Amino acid sequence: MRILITGAAGQLGTELQRQLQNGQSALGAIPPQLLGAEVTGADLADGDLSVLAEARALVQRAKPDVVFNCAAFTNVDAAETQPDDAFAANALAPRNLAVVCEETGAKLVHVSTDYVFSGAGEVPFAESDLPRPASVYGKTKLLGEEYVRGFCRRWFIARTSWLYGRTGGNFVKTMLRLVQEQPEVRVVDDQRGNPTNAEDLAHHLLRLAATEEYGLYHITGGGVCTWYAFACEIARLAGAAGKIAPCTTAEFPRPAKRPQNSALEHTMLRRTIGDEMRPWQQALAQYIEELRTNP
Repeated sequence: MRILITGAAGQLGTELQRQLQNGQSALGAIPPQLLGAEVTGADLADGDLSVLAEARALVQRAKPDVVFNCAAFTNVDAAETQPDDAFAANALAPRNLAVVCEETGAKLVHVSTDYVFSGAGEVPFAESDLPRPASVYGKTKLLGEEYVRGFCRRWFIARTSWLYGRTGGNFVKTMLRLVQEQPEVRVVDDQRGNPTNAEDLAHHLLRLAATEEYGLYHITGGGVCTWYAFACEIARLAGAAGKIAPCTTAEFPRPAKRPQNSALEHTMLRRTIGDEMRPWQQALAQYIEELRTNP
């Protein structure tokens, strides 16, 4: 088994490599078909995936059976002023990987986002709900999904949200720092979603990759909360309870529109490989404990 991971230096790419090396995650063993896999990690220095010839060369060198596409332009606000860059990374790159995976027969596991939805309504979005992105980031990610569906047959698309992991910066690490540095931290309380530990997401992506249960999946932490509630739990676990104050989106304006409701429902997981995503509070507690013991 050969595996290619693009965006290998990011939160999810790093976690996928860790689990493939260790053979397990906190949720259990990885599929036996993937044990001992030859893993190639690729990032920006290894080629521009928005150029078909470079994407083809990378895949031909790695000769993968499975490609995990974790690469993306994820700066939501910067995408508003750099739409061409967002389009290249979020739409053209997955298109090119899809083309080459179809040529080689490789499976493609492509990671997408909750930002493909408008944020309207109160209930979590199911895979069957119609996407209506409100930002450049969301629009380019949705186009990337459409390209993956259109250019290869062996695809998994996994939408996730509010991701945090061991590598690089994220909301959890930022809150842990701010509650130590500032007497009060204001966080929006009118945007709802699912905090997701990269360890849990990677575990499910690996399980999917070992099957032929192709299709569109929502894979997020279990349960729904606001950014404010998420921050309060981070502060409580850090022993800094009481330092978080709520505010509205209007009081904290950003260049890109955020979906007020981006919670996702896990219908496909339940109906195929099973939904083993932990409650977000449990996954967060383990993550913060790991940061404490292995900073």
